[in-house]
Amino acid sequence: MKLLICQLLQKLYVVFQKEGKCKANTPHCNLDEKKEALTGLEESFIKPKVPSLKLFVPGRACLFGEHSDWAGSYRKINHNINPGQCIVCGTNQGLYAKVQPHPTKLIMTSVDNKNKRLGPFEVDMNCDTLRKLATEGDVFSYVAGVAYQILSRHKVGGLIIDNYHTTLPLQKGLSSSAAVCVLVARAFNKVYDLKLTIEGEMDYAFMGERTTPSQCGRMDQCCAFGMQPVLMQFDGDYAKCKSLNVQKPIHLVIVDLGKSKNTHRILSDLNACFGNVSKDDSNYEVAIGVQKLLGEINLNITNRAIESIEKGEVEKVGALMTEAQQEFDYYAIPACPSELSSPYLHKLLKDEKIAAHIFGGKGVGSQGDGSAQFICKSVEDQEKVVKIIENEWKMECVQLTIGSNRTVKKAVIPAASYASDLFPASKAVSTALWPIVDSIDGLAKPAILILVEEAVSAGIEEVFIIVSQHELSSFEQLFHAHIPIEQYHKLSPQLQKYSQRIIELGRHVTFIVQQHLEGLGHAVFQAKKFIESGPFLLMLGDHLYRSKLKDKSCVQQLLEEYKGVNLIGLHETNPTNVHHYGTVAGTWNRNTDHNREQKSSLFKRLHITEIVEKPSLEYAKKHLKVDNVSNDNFLTAFGLYILDGGRLLEIIGDDIECNRRKNGRFQLTTALETLRIEQDLQGYMIDGVRFDIGASPQSYVQTLSDFSSPHLSTESKS
Repeated sequence: MKLLICQLLQKLYVVFQKEGKCKANTPHCNLDEKKEALTGLEESFIKPKVPSLKLFVPGRACLFGEHSDWAGSYRKINHNINPGQCIVCGTNQGLYAKVQPHPTKLIMTSVDNKNKRLGPFEVDMNCDTLRKLATEGDVFSYVAGVAYQILSRHKVGGLIIDNYHTTLPLQKGLSSSAAVCVLVARAFNKVYDLKLTIEGEMDYAFMGERTTPSQCGRMDQCCAFGMQPVLMQFDGDYAKCKSLNVQKPIHLVIVDLGKSKNTHRILSDLNACFGNVSKDDSNYEVAIGVQKLLGEINLNITNRAIESIEKGEVEKVGALMTEAQQEFDYYAIPACPSELSSPYLHKLLKDEKIAAHIFGGKGVGSQGDGSAQFICKSVEDQEKVVKIIENEWKMECVQLTIGSNRTVKKAVIPAASYASDLFPASKAVSTALWPIVDSIDGLAKPAILILVEEAVSAGIEEVFIIVSQHELSSFEQLFHAHIPIEQYHKLSPQLQKYSQRIIELGRHVTFIVQQHLEGLGHAVFQAKKFIESGPFLLMLGDHLYRSKLKDKSCVQQLLEEYKGVNLIGLHETNPTNVHHYGTVAGTWNRNTDHNREQKSSLFKRLHITEIVEKPSLEYAKKHLKVDNVSNDNFLTAFGLYILDGGRLLEIIGDDIECNRRKNGRFQLTTALETLRIEQDLQGYMIDGVRFDIGASPQSYVQTLSDFSSPHLSTESKS
């Protein structure tokens, strides 16, 4: 990119020099002089390259309840059939893709898990053409089917999808076709910002796959939820999803049996057990048995499994897997013996060496000789099972641990910003070092110390504070230097003890110098080498937080709600202050709160569909209203974030390299909007009060008053 800019500037310089319009008097003027001479031309002619969005869609493993999705749909014609119910989870195998818009065509290339190149598939974005291709049932029919369903309902252009890497095995019961459909639905959603929820993406993926000859049910598209375990319930055309609360990690091994199976035959034979089945039919008893299996037996087993998962009783979950397989074998094999007898699956499930390390196991997906799954007793047992299967059975395995969300142990606090509204005081001392009386212990503390205390008390192990060069010594003096002995002896015993506490906190603190103050995104980028490998907590250096909950700080609230998805703390803000903060729009995610009793908890977690930095009130009223927010208020960033360091830093780094700024700075909010489009971005309503000490002299005075009070106001004074 830089070379391209230089070459283009050189050509423009030559042209303008000939026309006498270049300020530089010599052809040997440097690049900076040429840039200055061509002010305005860069912006007119050099457009930053729009980066491809990166998407990942996993496969899915059905822990319990296979086939109950389509079985439950028969309630449309026979209410004596029980609703379907299954427990599913995304795998850590999946499809990796880069996507970008195309004005008129849908173009896709793909690589399977054996590195075989497929495509390019290319078709005009025309409903009739797409529908025709979908019904033909070839390898790209799923792509055409989803595109047809999207185009039928939305005015979208085309896409270029490069599925450049695939780790998901095909036709092994892990829903590879559904993953393709979700990938295409998500690509349209993100590129054209259709603001679909996860359930909306699932609906389009399902409709797209059913446009093809596929007989898939609705459970397969749950891979849209990622690796979060989900309970899905099916009643006719109605499907409901609920995220499960996994109390204790479940260590799975998923095995590719390396054999073939005919999924179409399995689905066809089992479907024949529903519909118009009479007592005179030769397979009547078999059909009634299959209906019982996928109805009352399945409901009983899955309900017990839900209870065991949410209580952390992993051994019982494993035993239920074994029970589910036994019931499936008894009732389903007679309906499709050629496929469901599955000799390789059953031989593996009976392996005595494996049995010593597992709580139970069963087949995956539609069953047959596709894949198997085991629940292992521990991480060590998980490793041993993999070695046995790979060495003795010569089969490929994948380890998957459910409920092991990456813990957040690092925090970043940008504290180098210059508070111009607090000049001249901010010229002398960073606002992060200004004194605040802490109502918890009555001590006068620098604001940054209160932030570090809250982070470390919540379990954060490493805190990276971004500071300016000229203030580095002041921060180091606070956290890393002992006070002189003569001053130490003047302190009360309480303060002497607290002085040691500061040094202990300092052991968690590392300072990073930001040479140029170029925005919050730029500040976060300075910590790249420390946070790029996982999630991190972001706290704002000019904010303070006070929880309304007795035994849980604001940081603790956010950490406990983190489920591996980018998460922003949210707060209601009145319309007069909305232009000061990043503001979001979205839809409430009620599924994550299904096991909570309080009605108010239904409006705690938000699926964010837009995030805007300091919008005007007019824009906010038009685009950023959220249902069930009181008094015409808006939802704004609380000042606490848990973010995926790897991808976020790539986005900010690309902005810096291409010099993409907003209001002259590299903003965090614009990077978060890109992250929202590519991945998922959720918000969580913090039960607490936010104080912005750097906004104005009045806000600092208000913070001094309110933060020192044991009775905090219910409204933010920012």
